[in-house]
Amino acid sequence: MIINNLKIQNFKNHQEQDFDFSKQINCFVGNNGVGKTNILDALHYLSMAKSFLGNKDLNNIKIEEDFFTIEGTIDDGEKENIIKIQQPKEAKKIIKKNDKSYDRIADHIGFLPSVIISPYDSNLISDSGESRRKFLDAMISQTDSEYLFNLIQYQKTVQQRNALLKDFAKNRYFDSDNLEIYNEPLIKFGSKIFEKRREFTDSIVPLIQNYYEIISKGKEKITVIYESDLSNNNFGDLLQQNLEKDRMLTYTSKGIHKDDLLFEMDGISMKRTASQGQQKSFLIALKLSQMNRIKELTGKTPILLLDDIFDKLDDTRVSQLIELVNQEHFGQIFITDTSRERTENVVKRINEESKIFGLS
Repeated sequence: MIINNLKIQNFKNHQEQDFDFSKQINCFVGNNGVGKTNILDALHYLSMAKSFLGNKDLNNIKIEEDFFTIEGTIDDGEKENIIKIQQPKEAKKIIKKNDKSYDRIADHIGFLPSVIISPYDSNLISDSGESRRKFLDAMISQTDSEYLFNLIQYQKTVQQRNALLKDFAKNRYFDSDNLEIYNEPLIKFGSKIFEKRREFTDSIVPLIQNYYEIISKGKEKITVIYESDLSNNNFGDLLQQNLEKDRMLTYTSKGIHKDDLLFEMDGISMKRTASQGQQKSFLIALKLSQMNRIKELTGKTPILLLDDIFDKLDDTRVSQLIELVNQEHFGQIFITDTSRERTENVVKRINEESKIFGLS
């Protein structure tokens, strides 16, 4: 998958931009605050129909404007496709492929797979399990439309069950038979999600370990453990056993919406012991593994978005990363950096065609 052209209008701090890209490496260089990361975010919109920064769509409209537009020309190997995303202030977001609107935004996910490595990835280590669940869901959703459907249905059911629990508390009554209506869809969709998450995690861990060993030159051993309420319990039994607890808390306390990924280095939580460089190396290994797995499962090479990643890596780890990029043929790459000299040196070491765009 190759993005040949990107046009953006009224997106964040950019009034209007038009880029014709190299099929291999594209670099955005400039001082902090000029909007380099915002360009990558626009590219992420073309892939996932949302911001990788977690911003609400309306907040990405340039101040004092009424809409934003992102348009990309994408070569899928057979033909060029035009993806256009529009977000008006007073209406719903519209996504079109070749002038035809999607019935559901979810139908677009997977057409243009992407992987982004950015300073914000550190939240995956420091934040709560919700960040890691969202990351896991995004990884799998790009390769499995059925998984995305099951996830949406599960989340709707949890919301409905929680709303009923809150309604019981508000009106001071309880009807277990009414609540039990939600058990069947929770078990049905939740069990499928659990199996997919476990299978995906098992398949990606050896890749992460291999990439980390290359980047760090084998200095530490890392692993990823998938933790779920369903690992050693029947979901139906869990719901029944925690019925009174859910009634008191007014929300569903057990299920795959509480799953987590544990990141460990030499058997200890990375959050407690890993340095910034070690965390950065791990996150890069995690994302490169994601790329590898997406390519293997879909036959599509994801675009790789590298946001300011050279800042906290020492020369040795940068060298190992560049060597990996050369060996693995990751496809089209987009890089942001504040230093033109550093960017030019990095690009020279990657034996591919490149373009450097200066932003000011």
